[in-house]
Amino acid sequence: MAFTGQENHNISLADAAAWTKNYRKSNPSAVQGHFFGKDAIAAILAQTSCVGIRIYYALDTAGVKQLIITGVTAEENDLYNGLLAERSIQCPPNCGGGNPLNG
Repeated sequence: MAFTGQENHNISLADAAAWTKNYRKSNPSAVQGHFFGKDAIAAILAQTSCVGIRIYYALDTAGVKQLIITGVTAEENDLYNGLLAERSIQCPPNCGGGNPLNG
């Protein structure tokens, strides 16, 4: 299967809220989310032949769970020699106001 960049990833708010609630109940003291700025995401997506992103789970040197973002080609290959993103801002503590996804 080749990627097109037009894949449907839609989810309803009701399902997203239920899934994130399930996670919070199962992992009450865990990180709930990660923020990446639009400049980092836009720079990755702007790379030649990039049709989307892939997000890898990772553990940093302190053993803290992190995310690594890379661009991906239509052939499903990572653009690992291109721009990568990490250093997300974790929620908590930076969760913003309460909403169906974090509360």
